[in-house]
Amino acid sequence: MNAAGESTTSSTLSALNGTDVPVPQPLANCQDADVIGAPFYLMRFVDGLVLRSTQDGEILSPEQASELSALLAGMMATIHGVDYGAVGLASFGRPDGYLARQLSRWQRQWELSNTREMPGYAELVARLAAGLPESAEGTLVHGDFRLDNTLVRLTTPATIAAVVDWEMSTLGDPLADLGLTLSYWADSGEAFPDLNVGATVTALPGFYTRNQFAARYAELTGRDVSEIGYYIAFGYFKLAVVLEGIHARYLLHQTVGEGFEREGPAVPVLIARAHQMLDSVG
Repeated sequence: MNAAGESTTSSTLSALNGTDVPVPQPLANCQDADVIGAPFYLMRFVDGLVLRSTQDGEILSPEQASELSALLAGMMATIHGVDYGAVGLASFGRPDGYLARQLSRWQRQWELSNTREMPGYAELVARLAAGLPESAEGTLVHGDFRLDNTLVRLTTPATIAAVVDWEMSTLGDPLADLGLTLSYWADSGEAFPDLNVGATVTALPGFYTRNQFAARYAELTGRDVSEIGYYIAFGYFKLAVVLEGIHARYLLHQTVGEGFEREGPAVPVLIARAHQMLDSVG
């Protein structure tokens, strides 16, 4: 994590500590790079499960899967309902023009990391720019909200013990947050790229479909999700850029661990999915 990510996460954890959004309690924040070679923060350990793959989900009954879906939709609504001014995050970002800035930011990231000609990429950027929605109500957004960025406990009832990985958090468009979550979400029976990111566990019996998740979020927040297809396409675009960056580092032998060879082939799949989603919303 870079220093900016360290600072963002530490600030967010401190602001949300004690709110209805469960986060690990921050214990220390050190900006002195001489201590361990980089700025760092410490947070209290939280006991919980990370559920990402279908193998992880083998312990779940369909009833538990449905319960987790509802919990996740509810937690997203809770995050977006935080009074960010009251918790000291009023200057955390600029909600106006959020999506336009995101589009520019991720285009720049693509230019820095793309390794090959990618059919459909330029056309996708043009379609996203042409369909850019008006600025929505600004809320706190997590920026990478998905099941495997939560720690869950399969108690009765199940609970979300903590929401983690706040490096991308800011003030922005809540529907962009929802769209990214649903771009990670695998519906039942759907062929989904086998990635190191995203929770394919959601394809198991009992989990909400994307439409059901969006409907539950709309019920909880009162927000209009009729244009959510655009936001899901935007999420696919963002994820494609992220994976192209990982693929570039993999080709340079800069990744540590296994499975990174899968990220490159997933990029054109995600770009194609984004086009399909935009086709579906006209």
